[in-house]
Amino acid sequence: MMDTDAPQRAGRPAPIEILRAEHVTKLFGPVRALKDGSLTLRAGEVHALVGVNGAGKSTLSRIVSGHLRRSEGVLRYKGEDVDFAIPRDAMRAGISLVLQETSIAPDLSVMENLCLTHFGQRERLDWKALRRKAEAVLEELRQAEHLPLHKRAGDLSMAQRQIIEIGRALQQDSDLIILDEPTASFSPTEVESLFEVMRLLRSRGKALAFVSHRLEEIFEITDYVTVMRDGRTVEGDVATKNLTPASLIQMMVGREIENLYERGSAPAQARVRDEPLLEVSRLASGAMVRDVSFTLHPGEILGLAGLVGAGRSETIETIFGLRKRDAGTVKLNGAPFAASSPRDAIARGVGLIGEDRRRQGIVPDFSVTENLLLAHLGRDPGMHRHYDRHFAEIDRLMTELDMPDHILTAPMLGLSGGQQQKVIFARWLLLNPSVLLLDEPTRGVDIGTRNTIYQIIRKIAAKGIGVLVVSSDFEEVLGLSDRVVVLSDGVSVAQAQSELLDAEILAMYSAPRSSAQGVHDALAELSAQCGATSYWLQVERERVFCFDLVTHSSAHVGIAAERFPLISETSIPEALKTQKPGAVIADGALQSVLFRLVNQSGHSFGYVGVTAPSSASLDPEAIRNMMTSNLTRHGVGQLLVQTQAVETVA
Repeated sequence: MMDTDAPQRAGRPAPIEILRAEHVTKLFGPVRALKDGSLTLRAGEVHALVGVNGAGKSTLSRIVSGHLRRSEGVLRYKGEDVDFAIPRDAMRAGISLVLQETSIAPDLSVMENLCLTHFGQRERLDWKALRRKAEAVLEELRQAEHLPLHKRAGDLSMAQRQIIEIGRALQQDSDLIILDEPTASFSPTEVESLFEVMRLLRSRGKALAFVSHRLEEIFEITDYVTVMRDGRTVEGDVATKNLTPASLIQMMVGREIENLYERGSAPAQARVRDEPLLEVSRLASGAMVRDVSFTLHPGEILGLAGLVGAGRSETIETIFGLRKRDAGTVKLNGAPFAASSPRDAIARGVGLIGEDRRRQGIVPDFSVTENLLLAHLGRDPGMHRHYDRHFAEIDRLMTELDMPDHILTAPMLGLSGGQQQKVIFARWLLLNPSVLLLDEPTRGVDIGTRNTIYQIIRKIAAKGIGVLVVSSDFEEVLGLSDRVVVLSDGVSVAQAQSELLDAEILAMYSAPRSSAQGVHDALAELSAQCGATSYWLQVERERVFCFDLVTHSSAHVGIAAERFPLISETSIPEALKTQKPGAVIADGALQSVLFRLVNQSGHSFGYVGVTAPSSASLDPEAIRNMMTSNLTRHGVGQLLVQTQAVETVA
């Protein structure tokens, strides 16, 4: 399977082979879960292991890492045949597995979870050394500020628990790291932070296996791809550069998927003219939800976007009655709505699909049918639930979700992640809710299942049900939603029709409030220093997106947060159209100078600039120096003010 003539390695010494798995099979009783799995991993390379749910990726990963023992086949690690009896054997050999379903000990601290693999050893632990290494790992992952070592792990979000899993693998300094859907709950910003770590590990000669259903991630970070389908390796060791998204999808699912986010014919603007179905105003709950407001209309798909810790999951959990509401109001169909428990919400026609299937969505030992009917316990009073009334609808839903009838009696734990998610969807569809809250609905499912879920969500909305979607995948939020509300540190900071936005704009609106406040303070200081209006903005598709603005009475620029005007509708069209960093551009009675704002990796964060009356004297270099000094003084010195164009970052 090894492609020794791959063009990506041409002219360079052949990388050291770390792992070779050949014709590996796994039997669970009479069931052959893995039929013929093969995989080759080399030092200094990121290798994608892809396939639809149930293809055998996780089974093969667990065999390599000692969680399962193979039934047949060859497993060779660093040139020697191995047969790991338990995970600790693999860990001692230098193999780490970061699972999609986290193995966090909820009652232990972040520090203790990072060091969990050191427990049970005979030698005495050096806690000071472990703490120093834990701190270094979190710094490397850029999470030291958000994950205090003393914090209880059970209080963390799903994405934060995933970060701990990744940190644990880094703390072990393993030679081979298998990342099984590590970015499923991550936004693009967190994904890029992880990719920076992966690039660093690759440069240090680590072998990385990366399991992901997000095609854009595969093409950005991986060097080679192995494709599995129906328990077999169907394509092995293919250079990523030789593939296209369409060809990879066809390898994975055996068919073409032309338009993943195909929209219906009804425009979102028409639905928004209806009376609101759900109205949330100044909602607050604990430290994570501080001031969130939005409306949801019948038949509308509304996306909640933001970074890890923005309060997205906590917002919908507060609406659903899983968290205590401290302030604000919620109305459902114009009437006050205050769910003190999920049962109250279900009784009023509100459903929730949580982001963590294992903890929030299923009872693993119950059958599929029993899991399907769980929500009726919260809605139907009395001893007799009359479950038999729902069997015809269950059969219809199983057909619609492309699920075989025979799995109805199977335990949920025997289903793949994508199949489990379909069952959870079917559970709420049986209740015919008026509002459906979806938290990471496609987390950990393959592209074929994602396509099915998107179609189901659109059918739900077409029936007049209001759908609120939380997703860390900005492309998914934009492709699926009619409108998008952006949250940052528990505050709703922007909302717009999805067609007006893109992933870059969402990322900048999502900037943590601490960073955004630092930029605001720097702009306010600059405005006072120059006697001018200062701003932070981005221009996309002839439209202006303003992230912050400090207005001076003598220079009104005609832009404002959440207005999204066209360049021609502003008072400084020439400056915004020219976008020449460091140049003074005249617009009638006004003059402006703009600068590129980038981070230390060279990624663009839009423009900062000032506008003053044409009679004023603007010194671009002095203004750039003042803004640079202001940013540093207000704690955002990692952002750089530049006069040259931003180079493309590989």
